[in-house]
Amino acid sequence: MGRNPVVGRQGPMYHAATIPGEAQAGTLAVKQIRSEIGHPETMRRTLRALGLRHHQQTVRLTNTASIRGMLFKVRHLVEVTPAEES
Repeated sequence: MGRNPVVGRQGPMYHAATIPGEAQAGTLAVKQIRSEIGHPETMRRTLRALGLRHHQQTVRLTNTASIRGMLFKVRHLVEVTPAEES
């Protein structure tokens, strides 16, 4: 039997978002792509603190050190992209 091709693509590091530094983007668009169900209460509170209340919701946040720290904690639940400045 062959090896399962999905084995190499599991775990939080495969799903983890890359968070741009302050020099790359001043504003970030953060979208919740995975549910908070089944995750610890601290991760749920972090999503709430970021302003994410629902699955597939997108919020715009300033790129600061505290925001990047919160995003790092829930990086497997969110998708982070630089937001266009307007």
